[in-house]
Amino acid sequence: MANLTIYNRTMFTGIIEDLGIVKHLETEKENLHITVKSNITPELKIDQSVAHNGVCLTVVSIKDDTYVVTAIKETLDKTNIGKLKVNDVVNLERAMKLGDRLDGHIVQGHVDQTATCIDETEQNGSWSYTFEYDKALNNVTIEKGSITINGVSLTVVNSELNSFSVAIIPYTYEHTTFKNLKKGDTVNLEFDVIGKYVKRLNDLRA
Repeated sequence: MANLTIYNRTMFTGIIEDLGIVKHLETEKENLHITVKSNITPELKIDQSVAHNGVCLTVVSIKDDTYVVTAIKETLDKTNIGKLKVNDVVNLERAMKLGDRLDGHIVQGHVDQTATCIDETEQNGSWSYTFEYDKALNNVTIEKGSITINGVSLTVVNSELNSFSVAIIPYTYEHTTFKNLKKGDTVNLEFDVIGKYVKRLNDLRA
């Protein structure tokens, strides 16, 4: 089946399929070639879109159980992809197929900005993480709204002007990079696309 697209844009859901391991990093001019080892590699094809920590990147080569994607300067400047090191673990999701259930929410794989984890607390069987981001870019969250953090579809709690929290259940903790996330780490944020359109329309009316 063909990938479902909206205005020719690949669509994701924020439900992580697998964890990949960064095996090699190679800089070429302003580009970064990233070699990833993953269980889903045998199912990939050249030119296929895969979200890495929420960043949509294109598969450019495949060899055995590894594949290569390339991040350009624009991506490196606006996401945490440029901070990756060999043996780092990344969240992976392939593009949604036509007819699949939308188990998360509409995710485009286009990171709006990064945020910093300012608090991480275990809460007797679950975990709470709080993130702070630069309000100058005018992105907003709403209470019980959707947010994508490193490619993971989550629900906002404690929404503030430039910060918010999320609650992580044990399954998500174990099957994503949240188990490696600590205070001070940088994460990728993609704000809810519907919320972004609503905010833009309101700004135009002002």
